[in-house]
Amino acid sequence: MSDSAARDRDAAEAESAFAHPPVAPDSSAAYGDHPDQLIDFYAPRDGRTGAPVVVVLHGGSWRAPYDRGHVSPFADFLARRGFVVASVEYRRGGGIPGQRGTDPVAGRWPETLDDVAAAMDALPSLLAREAPAADVRRIVVTGHSAGGHLALWAAARHVLPAGSPWRLPEPPELRGVVALAPIADFTTSVALDVCSGAVGQFLGDGPGGAEFEERARHTDPAVLLPTGIATTVVQGTRDTDVPPAVAEAYVDAAARAGETVGLTLLPDVGHFPLIDPATDACAVVAEEIAQLAW
Repeated sequence: MSDSAARDRDAAEAESAFAHPPVAPDSSAAYGDHPDQLIDFYAPRDGRTGAPVVVVLHGGSWRAPYDRGHVSPFADFLARRGFVVASVEYRRGGGIPGQRGTDPVAGRWPETLDDVAAAMDALPSLLAREAPAADVRRIVVTGHSAGGHLALWAAARHVLPAGSPWRLPEPPELRGVVALAPIADFTTSVALDVCSGAVGQFLGDGPGGAEFEERARHTDPAVLLPTGIATTVVQGTRDTDVPPAVAEAYVDAAARAGETVGLTLLPDVGHFPLIDPATDACAVVAEEIAQLAW
């Protein structure tokens, strides 16, 4: 496929994924004082009790224009599959300080990670209040693209470097992680210029810089291994936004660390069908989640 055809295909898939009207949650709850520190809750549409929980971390290159609204149809899709869904908002990167009219930078350090950690820590108490149908013993974390990175990171907090402010003393109580086209290996992502330099922006200076290298120790899923938590990566083979090489590098890093990570490659699928309820790829994602949750 030519570069122009690949771009056209990606644009069409993005248009389809973003064409669904937003779906309002059944309730929302704050996990902090900032307006972005919110979790939306979706109850199982079949009315079941004792339902597994899916935590959804949205993508968008950790950049401010992309919020949880674009994954609300995906959250509703999962709720219609019998899950309790907790869709997490978090602080993202805004404009470059002192520069007007610039593209948003990727991520806010350390606020993006502060928020994901705080949301996950607050989740059990918020579920008890907002989602009485939930079985808190069955929690799966999923995320798309940059949200896939955050999902992998949330499951690896117990292997963060000593002294990290986000480190947990024990593994989080999760049934597993299903990462969707995740930014899962920073070295490969930088080499491929994934999401227009998003990793470099998030981590400060460029690869090899002291700030980048220090922050990467606390954030790169490919070095936060093994986790001991069941993990599956779902990846489209036609993804031009986060190419398959990124997922494959993460799976290889896990193997070198003595951990097996499942890799489900979807032939002829791009980046956005994984969160598009109109696609077969999205049904595959729901099945991967169900296999861990049940």
